[in-house]
Amino acid sequence: MDYDRKINAVGNQAWIYDKHNGGNQDITGTGHTSSHLYHTDPTGHTSSHLDHMDPTLLGFFRLEDLKVGKTMFTKFPKTDPLSSLVLLPKAKADKIPFSSVEFPKLLQFFPFSQESPQAKAMEDTLRKCEAKPIKGEKKFCSTSFESMLNFARGTLGLQKNVNILSTVHLTRSVAGLQKYTIIKVPVRISAPKMVACHTMPYPYTVFYCHSQESESRVYKGSLNGENGDRVEAIAVCHMDTSHWSPDHISFRVLGIERGTSPVCHFFAANHLVLVPSTSV
Repeated sequence: MDYDRKINAVGNQAWIYDKHNGGNQDITGTGHTSSHLYHTDPTGHTSSHLDHMDPTLLGFFRLEDLKVGKTMFTKFPKTDPLSSLVLLPKAKADKIPFSSVEFPKLLQFFPFSQESPQAKAMEDTLRKCEAKPIKGEKKFCSTSFESMLNFARGTLGLQKNVNILSTVHLTRSVAGLQKYTIIKVPVRISAPKMVACHTMPYPYTVFYCHSQESESRVYKGSLNGENGDRVEAIAVCHMDTSHWSPDHISFRVLGIERGTSPVCHFFAANHLVLVPSTSV
């Protein structure tokens, strides 16, 4: 087997974002460089893949809250979009099994015991990736940057030219849990479709990507934190939540029921929104 080595051996052949080189490596092998990333915040919308996240990181809010002067208690993890990610080449990633059935073999491949937190996180990620999508949703777990782009292009109906958006920190201050205030009128990015991709707990980078048929709106907003942190945040508002799980975490956070109100959320720096390049 070609995958019977430790992850650190595989990592030697992984494409790592080179922030000392201006982030301009062709990490995808397709002519797309990491400089195309504009930066984002955490959060998704289906029922299960957010369960491992701290609700305070998700930044859920109502559509009517997206206005100048609105203050929200949230947190923007200060993570570069790609600098902390282990991005395997597609040719290498495709040779490593990615399924619950192969999980016992994976535990021989990675240096984790079956009862370790890492192994349990891996198993949970595989389970979430294999779960059926909700009605009107397309989903795909990408084990490489190329497969993420391919899924996005197919979903958006494009041959190429995908723009990747994410939240960016404009200051070097520590971005802890605090009050953030919207200081400029949020700009809506006119995109007929969008794909959201979230990193999942795994020894190498796995993107949980999904897109819904129902309307979703993408916004870019400027926020100031109490400690002086300044953020250009990407937010997504899901206009129809009638097909979501009634136990979705956003309903508990906002005190609403599914299908009654749009649900919006911010994205963190290593969670991405992909839209047609003509939208930005």
